[in-house]
Amino acid sequence: MGVPLPQANGTEVSTDGCGGSGRISVEERRKAERKRLPSWFRTNLPTGNAQTRFNATKSNVHEHGLHTVCEEARCPNIHDCWGRGTATFMIAGEVCTRGCRFCAVGTEKTPPPLNPNEPFELAEAVDRMGVSHAVITVVNRDDLADGGAEHYRNCIIAVHQRCPDVGLELLCSDLDGNLQALANLLNDLPIRVFAHNVECVPRLDSSVRDPRASFTQSIKILQEAKRLRPDLAMKSSIMVGVGETDEEVVEAMQLLREVGVELITLGQYLQPSWKHLAVDRFPEPKTFAEWDQAAREMGFTAVASGPLVRSSYRAGLLWEEAMGGEPVVTRDSTGSAISHLNPSKDLLATNEARLSSEHKITSTNSRG
Repeated sequence: MGVPLPQANGTEVSTDGCGGSGRISVEERRKAERKRLPSWFRTNLPTGNAQTRFNATKSNVHEHGLHTVCEEARCPNIHDCWGRGTATFMIAGEVCTRGCRFCAVGTEKTPPPLNPNEPFELAEAVDRMGVSHAVITVVNRDDLADGGAEHYRNCIIAVHQRCPDVGLELLCSDLDGNLQALANLLNDLPIRVFAHNVECVPRLDSSVRDPRASFTQSIKILQEAKRLRPDLAMKSSIMVGVGETDEEVVEAMQLLREVGVELITLGQYLQPSWKHLAVDRFPEPKTFAEWDQAAREMGFTAVASGPLVRSSYRAGLLWEEAMGGEPVVTRDSTGSAISHLNPSKDLLATNEARLSSEHKITSTNSRG
């Protein structure tokens, strides 16, 4: 039996010695190596009123030509969120200037110009939806001198002026480390949560994120944001399943807590396509529950940890938890978040019991 030899062009791999008949393309090999989802990766499809709200939200988003991270990043919780009449909006276009290996959002070195009407269109959509908490997330715009900060600011101010009672959360890029742009963005900005995702543990930056991004730079952005606006709740998110250890996850959470991050989400990375970074592992629900417990012991005021959790998972409810409300994980949900909280309600057992009647997920990973 021959040993597979690497090819100079990376397009084929031999699997059958010198015969040549066993050669497969890199695409075929990677597709064959994609890991099957474990049994706990299931979620409910909406029914009744939730289905009606889901359809209305979807129509509203498409009617206004808006980009949502829910769709662009193929979030597995889209039915849960849209079934409640809410959505996370992605502004500054539908493509990003960076090429992180985990992300489903398209990449272009020079994206189309910013839409000058986007602030108005976004404000109109938020108003029509009648949401109480809106997450505004962004793509990286390294092609712009300020990383898109002025445009982000204009969008948020427009929404606030039209919908002053809506709580706003900004899921921001790292602005290429431009702290002055960050200061200009946050100056009296009418938001209640500033979020920026570190994405992975520090050791994996080079294999997971674009070379222009790093855990260190992300930490600096979060720390400076907290210094500039101590009145805001700071939030971040970590993906698992990209090569980290359990201990590294805990260490990364501690680093976030040390710079003032109060809200945290932890979720499973899912490979958007065979071209993206392969999934390294699927931590079991009990491990997510342990991370939830560790985060609370560190002093995080709101935590969502679970295989299906994404950074904007139940964002409004997570903010309420940070303000002293009921933990998100104990509320009626898809079972996405896992915790040891409320022992009388065995969340892990409940999650497993749902499997027989739930719909298996075929969607993939979210960036935001």
